[in-house]
Amino acid sequence: MSADQMSVGEMLAATVPMVRTLNLEFVEAGPERAVLRLPDQADFHNHVGGPHAGAMFTLAESASGAVVLAAFGDQLHRAVPLAVKAEIGYKKLAKGEVTATATLTRPAAAIIAELDAGERPEFDVTVEIRRADDAVTGLMAITWTLRPSA
Repeated sequence: MSADQMSVGEMLAATVPMVRTLNLEFVEAGPERAVLRLPDQADFHNHVGGPHAGAMFTLAESASGAVVLAAFGDQLHRAVPLAVKAEIGYKKLAKGEVTATATLTRPAAAIIAELDAGERPEFDVTVEIRRADDAVTGLMAITWTLRPSA
């Protein structure tokens, strides 16, 4: 993991208490893709012995935040990233450790160009949640904005 990747993880862990509470692990954090892992922890299990839906939602939302910070961290002096809406679908029973992979759906440069033009850009991040056998257990679509600071 590079220093840039560690700084995204450290920043999220420092500013988002749920990241620390769930012990989320940062595997990768880049401007196009971020990967976070939720370890298997009995304290966060649901009634069927897998990770609780809320824990999986937080994992996926945190992965999306990591890719947003990696892509737009150099814009924080003039804009605040905010989640606008999120939708999640739980596809298969999750058991054990799960991993969320978040992907920015359009180029960061195009989003920054909108910000440069005085707009408040909105953009989507998609997230796949997978268990250790690589089966997709959940899908999230989350819309973010860069709210200009002023």
